[in-house]
Amino acid sequence: MIVWLNPFAGISGDMLLGALLDLGAPLTEVRAAIASTGITGWELTAEPVRRSGVRACQARVVTTDRVPRRRAAELIAMVGAARPAPVAALATAAVTALAEVEARIHGVAVPDVHLHELGGIDTVADTVGVAAALHALGITQIWSAPVALGTGVIVTAHGQLPAPAPATVALLAGAQVTGAGAIGETVTPTGAALLRATGCRYGAPPPMRLVAAGYGAGTRDVPGRPNVLPAMLGAPAPGREPGDGLPFSPDDDRTQTLSMVETTVDDVTGEVLGTLPGLLLAGGALDAWLTPVTGKKGRPAQVITAMCDPAAADAVESLLLRATGSLGARRYAVQRRALPRTTTEVVVAGHRIRVKVGPHGAKPEHEDVAAAALAVGLPIGAVASQAIIALAELAVDAEDAEDADRPDA
Repeated sequence: MIVWLNPFAGISGDMLLGALLDLGAPLTEVRAAIASTGITGWELTAEPVRRSGVRACQARVVTTDRVPRRRAAELIAMVGAARPAPVAALATAAVTALAEVEARIHGVAVPDVHLHELGGIDTVADTVGVAAALHALGITQIWSAPVALGTGVIVTAHGQLPAPAPATVALLAGAQVTGAGAIGETVTPTGAALLRATGCRYGAPPPMRLVAAGYGAGTRDVPGRPNVLPAMLGAPAPGREPGDGLPFSPDDDRTQTLSMVETTVDDVTGEVLGTLPGLLLAGGALDAWLTPVTGKKGRPAQVITAMCDPAAADAVESLLLRATGSLGARRYAVQRRALPRTTTEVVVAGHRIRVKVGPHGAKPEHEDVAAAALAVGLPIGAVASQAIIALAELAVDAEDAEDADRPDA
């Protein structure tokens, strides 16, 4: 699925979460993901409100948390404990990006930086909540119109700062922006970090079949300007490669020029290596993998590779270097032929499983299969096989329905 955002009034973590809930993300699943971090003293609500006459969903976190600020290491550990794993990976990428820019601005180490305005439960709820909502909706692509920036001065724990705040500006590097014509903060650091962590692409809506529209409300009601974040949810248009709008067939020899970013390490622990593919995918890579090699002096080493759109190469490379501590990376262009594919859903033992279908085969999404297998007590392979059988039954039912509709049936 694809979501296209229109941040004409700006974007924040709670606005994005509200928009996704308005699109149909289950509030119970979002709450469960936040609860899985182990954090306590909070309640997430989603209420309909009006902003300058426009109905929208306001996601609001009510807390009894008495901690005025937390170190970045604490927040990263909290969101890293979220479940399922893809939710933790995306939330970790967002909070890590926040911590890194704040550390750079204030000249301190990343684990030790104190996130003042971002140090409470709101940061955990917004980042994990948005990640959980994206996962629940099956969203794999995020697109956005240019992000509208405010002007003037905002008051923070560090005193008065220009709007947008320095951290927000740093996190929006590479994004398309425009002026909002508004005084004050329209884009928060958390909102900007989530755009970066999701690998958001910018431009007009890509070719897609519109499924739903939602609106996330900001906290303020600004006269004459609806303080809302519109979002459109869509399925990729059949036979089209999202982003270029050009039709192609399974036999088309069209290729894409992508960037390959990689580094070789021999001093990174297995625990860190295991998290890297998910972290890179959450940070904008289209694919990521590890390759064992023998390095200098006979040392066992790993080549960490990420394939991405050229526009995302800088961000992916920076994430790769930060996550590994490597002193350098290689980058080169590659050609990829992308066959058309669609994503459909089947139900196995009462559990929803997404299945990616291409011209030559189909594959159930591993995260869905693993979750269903754990819930029903079956082997992962058995659940995957049942998903393929269910897909075949759907195809037979569709063919029978088509035959029944023919005049000569």
